[in-house]
Amino acid sequence: QVQLVESGGGLVQPGGSLRLSCEASGFTVDDYAIGWFRQAPGKEREGVSCINIRDGSVYYGDSAKGRFTISRDSAKNTVYLQMDSLEPEDTAVYYCATDTHCSGYKWNSWGQGTQVTVSS
Repeated sequence: QVQLVESGGGLVQPGGSLRLSCEASGFTVDDYAIGWFRQAPGKEREGVSCINIRDGSVYYGDSAKGRFTISRDSAKNTVYLQMDSLEPEDTAVYYCATDTHCSGYKWNSWGQGTQVTVSS
């Protein structure tokens, strides 16, 4: 059973930081691309960041570049998203998912999501 569980969300003030975790079971994160996505009320789901298989190459959406950092800890079978300089526009439910590569279009094994709220 391939499964992902997101955690680490919460309420922060503008300019604050959070670290999200995506813990995998039933597979090893080194064998799949792992993507972070977010969805805000009334908006379509948006790609935030992705880390590719084995070589660890990374990609960021325009809104995340320069503020967010994705990383993988193979020993813990977990992918992280470090989020700095958070803005109210970052408020959303954040999800992780798998595909064969970061340019894929068949993302699956979606987690349940973790809520991020940025407000003063």
